[in-house]
Amino acid sequence: MIRHLLAVAALVLSACATPKQVALPSHASIDAEVARAMAASGAQGMAIAVIDQGQVVYVNAYGRRNAVGEALQTNTIMYGASLTKVAFAYMVTQLVEEGIVDLDTTIDHYLPRPLPDYTEPEVEDLYARWSDLAGDERWRLLTPRILLTHSSGFANFGFLEPDGRLRIHFDPGTHYSYSGDGIILLQFVLERGLGLDVGHEMQRRVFEPFAMSNTSLIWRADFAGNLADGWGLDGATEPHDERSAVRAAGSMDTTIADFARFAAAFVRGDGLSPAARAEMIRPGLAITVASQFPVLQPDLPIHTRRADLAASIGLIVFAGPQGRAFIRGGHNDTTGNIWACIEARRRCVVILSNDVRAELEFPRIVAFILGDTEAPWEFLYGPAPSQPSAQASLRPN
Repeated sequence: MIRHLLAVAALVLSACATPKQVALPSHASIDAEVARAMAASGAQGMAIAVIDQGQVVYVNAYGRRNAVGEALQTNTIMYGASLTKVAFAYMVTQLVEEGIVDLDTTIDHYLPRPLPDYTEPEVEDLYARWSDLAGDERWRLLTPRILLTHSSGFANFGFLEPDGRLRIHFDPGTHYSYSGDGIILLQFVLERGLGLDVGHEMQRRVFEPFAMSNTSLIWRADFAGNLADGWGLDGATEPHDERSAVRAAGSMDTTIADFARFAAAFVRGDGLSPAARAEMIRPGLAITVASQFPVLQPDLPIHTRRADLAASIGLIVFAGPQGRAFIRGGHNDTTGNIWACIEARRRCVVILSNDVRAELEFPRIVAFILGDTEAPWEFLYGPAPSQPSAQASLRPN
């Protein structure tokens, strides 16, 4: 409760202040800044979108989509990584509005049998090994809100535990610790508990209404003709993964043009009532750890925490000189994505890169386009994100 009140107080004070007004840079200057960033980081491909007043005002792609040298384009298929999570959270919020799901009802209400009893091989192939939780009744405390705010108590993924077994490390809902398995569990509840097809629901509720014709949670054969491969920290290329299963934690393929339309729709609140959209960006759980990764960190001393930093439904929310804002990243060994928005102007920047080295330049690019936001870069990437050594702290998200 104290964590929540601190976050709410900080954001209310920011909302009451007059937000600083910042003019957007010209398209030519954005192009020049991206060229500088790519040269500085060695990144081979990057795509940028800018949203202002809820409308897409600029989209461009730069560099290469593969080692052959073919150009990265605004309709090139790129890996969305954990941007998948916020699109999934948007769909879940629609289900909440329709009374199909309640954010604060425990998951045992939706499942026909206890979670650890799901031991079929096909379950473990697609989800996590829920049977590992046998004997720990705290799974019954889990709710959709807890799973979407990364406070389940799980590690990022059970298979990353030293013994490969999923476990609950702290009482659910009491602490922030990033978990892909938490999102996968909510997918499981929707699919096995409510009989929903998450891939189909995402298609009809999000991708189709927002004209995201080149976006999917599962591989499509028509993606192959204009696909972005990736570059890792060592400069080696890696083929684009043809993801064969829907995974709400991070299987989305998309394009910069498509995700720009989603970002614009999100800040406008399309597909949601004003109350539901406000709930998505309401600070739900104060963040009391230094950074997202490594997971399961101890709390910082109270005087060193950012009182405005909180987890909401699928997002990280914070307050800065331009008022309330939110941010969401996505990452794997060859992918770096970021989406940052300022509420007051319904203004956002989206960066998708098929080269993980581009992440080193994200703070500077976002500041160049949006102005000073006091975005929580140290929380997202660890200390000193402008230094190459900071990349060592990153984990797949």
